[in-house]
Amino acid sequence: MQQLTSLYTSFTGHSPKFVEPLTGSGSNRQYVRFTDASGHGLIGVVGTSFDENQAFVYLARHFASKGLAVPRVVAVSDDGMRYLQDDLGSRSLFDALRAGREAGGRYSEEERQLLRRTIAELPRLQVLGGEGLDFSRCYPQPAMDETNVMFDLNYFKYCYLKAVGIDFHELRLEEDFRALARDLLAGEANRSTFLYRDFQARNVMLDGEGHPYFIDFQGGRRGPLQYDLASFLWQASARYPQSLREELIEVYLDSLEQLILHGGVAGDLCPSLERTSRTVFRTRLRRFVLFRLLQVLGAYGFRGYFERKQHFLESIPPALHNVRALLAEDDSCPYPELRKALERLAMKEVQLEESNDRPAPSSPLLDPSSQPAKALRVRVFSFSYKRGIPEDTSGNGGGYVFDCRSTHNPGRYEPYKQLTGLDAPVVKFLEDDGEILTFLESVYRLADAHVERYLQRGFTDLMFSFGCTGGQHRSVYCAQHLAEHLHRKYGIAVDLTHREQGISTKFPRR
Repeated sequence: MQQLTSLYTSFTGHSPKFVEPLTGSGSNRQYVRFTDASGHGLIGVVGTSFDENQAFVYLARHFASKGLAVPRVVAVSDDGMRYLQDDLGSRSLFDALRAGREAGGRYSEEERQLLRRTIAELPRLQVLGGEGLDFSRCYPQPAMDETNVMFDLNYFKYCYLKAVGIDFHELRLEEDFRALARDLLAGEANRSTFLYRDFQARNVMLDGEGHPYFIDFQGGRRGPLQYDLASFLWQASARYPQSLREELIEVYLDSLEQLILHGGVAGDLCPSLERTSRTVFRTRLRRFVLFRLLQVLGAYGFRGYFERKQHFLESIPPALHNVRALLAEDDSCPYPELRKALERLAMKEVQLEESNDRPAPSSPLLDPSSQPAKALRVRVFSFSYKRGIPEDTSGNGGGYVFDCRSTHNPGRYEPYKQLTGLDAPVVKFLEDDGEILTFLESVYRLADAHVERYLQRGFTDLMFSFGCTGGQHRSVYCAQHLAEHLHRKYGIAVDLTHREQGISTKFPRR
């Protein structure tokens, strides 16, 4: 942190007035917001990979030189491990679409407009960004190739198909995989378009007027246009209705066509997109939709069935819904053995949904559904230390007590004093700060292990209590989230009590 602060001071000529650590993405990079007395901010980044840092800095500067919507990199440390970039604010497209996503894909006109703006900007990054780009400087490799494709397809085979017991002919499936790889990469050798590779709503930031800016493109490389479009529109949890997907595909194609016809783009960057060739583009797009669905199922299978991460298990049904919808389209999967396997998979998933069952993981000791969970009831409390720790009325002498007072307290600030940890502004404050999320990660690991052991042994009562200064903000947030986490993950009965707020909620056994 000190070295990053020194880089900021050296670049700006003054020390920052505020230093705010930010919650990172899925990578190991660390982010810090520096703000000066005038309110102007810069984001400091500390990376763990020199090569990855160099790739991002090179790409960001190249894209900025093309006038593309990316953060400017304004300073880099001598060792290349730290850099400063523009502060694009705190509102991502993912956050802006929350209401429509939580409504099961019923997006408002305002949300749809944000999606149109984002999709219309994508071809500029892919095409103009590819102009003059030295792809040898991409990390970890310069281009999407057959090795990448086959790795992901075999990942799907071993981490999903085999994990859920789907029968298939090994050699025929391998032949289909190679045919799909050839179709995906056909004609790409002579094209120079940029493949974002991690194009998702979390990696799009919005300015005050709703204009999109792209971040976290350091894993990009040379590759086909359709990959990013398929990744975005068929992202499982977004639940975009097909009518909206069709509209956004047309927005993308209109933008791409205008770019090629009027943007002075060199002819070898991508094929001409006359109106008559849109059918060809869409046919090719369906191959990438198929590939992306197989990719994500492989990832969900590994993280869910093998690592037992509930979030990924919950992502599987919407992904399989997309598989079933794709199979219903003509010529969506012209690979016989792969199609058979997917049809068997879709049928099995329907049966599992109807029986409210899931495939068993490899170890029964880690599978709560195989244990006698009927009698277990978990009680979760929030409380103020000023009034003492909640009494255990079960006769077991108490349970876990977690002290939340080490985390940043929103109650110190006037806008939050009359609110609680259930109110959206407090939730946003705590989650943006990030300390409470790190705290809860440790709590979840401990609580999960204890619940699983209690389920195995047939115990009936378990108690968790969270205390803070007033029992109003941090303890309420933590108690609420642990109760929801345990009920969602294990389906057990949970009694939640926010003692100082006089609020009680019962989560019934599923």
